[in-house]
Amino acid sequence: MSNSDFGLIGLAVMGQNLVLNVESRGFQVSVYNRTTAVTDAFVAAHPEKRLVGAKTLEDFVQSLAAPRKIMIMVKAGAPVDAVIEALIPLLEPDDIIIDGGNSLYTDTERRDQWLSGLGLRFIGTGVSGGEEGARKGPSIMPGGPASTWEVMQPIFEAIAAKVDGEPCVYHIGPGGAGHFVKMIHNGIEYGDMQLICEAYNIFKAAGFSAAELAGVFDSWNHGELESYLIQITAEIFKQTDPQTGAPVVEKILDTAGQKGTGKWTILSAVDNAVVISTINAAVEARILSSMKDQRLAASSQLEGPDITLTTDKAALVQQVHAALYASKIISYAQGLDLITTMSREKGWNLDLSKIAAIWRGGCIIRARFLKHITAAYRTNPALGNLMLDPFFKNILNRSQQDWREVVARAMLHGIPVPAFSASLGYYDSYRSAVLPANLLQAQRDFFGAHTYERTDQPRGQFFHTDWPEVIG
Repeated sequence: MSNSDFGLIGLAVMGQNLVLNVESRGFQVSVYNRTTAVTDAFVAAHPEKRLVGAKTLEDFVQSLAAPRKIMIMVKAGAPVDAVIEALIPLLEPDDIIIDGGNSLYTDTERRDQWLSGLGLRFIGTGVSGGEEGARKGPSIMPGGPASTWEVMQPIFEAIAAKVDGEPCVYHIGPGGAGHFVKMIHNGIEYGDMQLICEAYNIFKAAGFSAAELAGVFDSWNHGELESYLIQITAEIFKQTDPQTGAPVVEKILDTAGQKGTGKWTILSAVDNAVVISTINAAVEARILSSMKDQRLAASSQLEGPDITLTTDKAALVQQVHAALYASKIISYAQGLDLITTMSREKGWNLDLSKIAAIWRGGCIIRARFLKHITAAYRTNPALGNLMLDPFFKNILNRSQQDWREVVARAMLHGIPVPAFSASLGYYDSYRSAVLPANLLQAQRDFFGAHTYERTDQPRGQFFHTDWPEVIG
């Protein structure tokens, strides 16, 4: 048998599905897993496939054609470094290591410098789509040198999802750009999921059954809100628990997990002075959900209003649709703003139209309206904020009254809607010609002589007031 075109280390579900995807596109693939039995079982399960199972890393590396293309699909952090360290003595100049996990982009930049100093090539590559996307076509976000991308391009374009004949992959940029964009993708995903959960919570308070909820989300998935997350939400409400006959969703404990990309997105936003309040609210909502015992104790001590929401269900569906769509736009606007800011800071020259285009298929946040985001940045690459694009500005203007009523009614009835309200707060702050920060600056000048600018003087000139002494 000839040497393989591609190699993959880490045969968990994502790794296995990526291997099958690559092989199905006409490439021979070598595989290695730390537990040899996993490798043997995987290869044995697919005898008709062009797969080469290796029992040792040495055999794995030797089975690959030069330059070797090795994708690592292991847990982010120390495990990635451990695999790289084990590979280095076995590789030759110009061999390529691809980290396909959810690594922090600063780790990717460190590894890029480390390996390039040894004459090896490295690509930090975001892969989105879950198990199904990995098998049938994910959205792929590779970073690193353009020359290395050119070597990987035929394989990546072959295995990526396709939308309108275009593969959902392109060279994002140098260094850690690929993993940074994947991180923001995941942050937007956090926001999307929380907004859908808040819509569900409002409907639940209004007495919607699981069957009614399935119908609502099914109908939404055939309109403006069409997306993978809306689609799977409809399917979730259709599932019945075989043990009790109740809807499965009602038997799932309300404590959510997270793997770190949401937190990394927030820290990056703070470092770059970018507001991502919707994503921040989504991360905080997961943290609060994990405080189950504390919430149970507080529920019997802290009072709230009657949360029975009586309303015209059809009217409520229309209003929540408007609030969800508007808030979703805000979540994307904030994430794209952070990408723009980091691109400028790092000199990455990222193309938001191409990033939005590769998110149209394969990935978890794929949605109908991404074609409009793609068009917005193709038309105006210098667009300052997604909200100002004519298409999205029109949606926000027409939706804002329903949006406000949904947030207000939820709060009056004690229904937590942190992401809806954070999105609306961002919208109102961004559109305000005057904010109360003048008082804040006066306070800062009062206690710390931090100075301030004046409304009747040119920008860039700073002034101080001799405030009266306060005896406290």
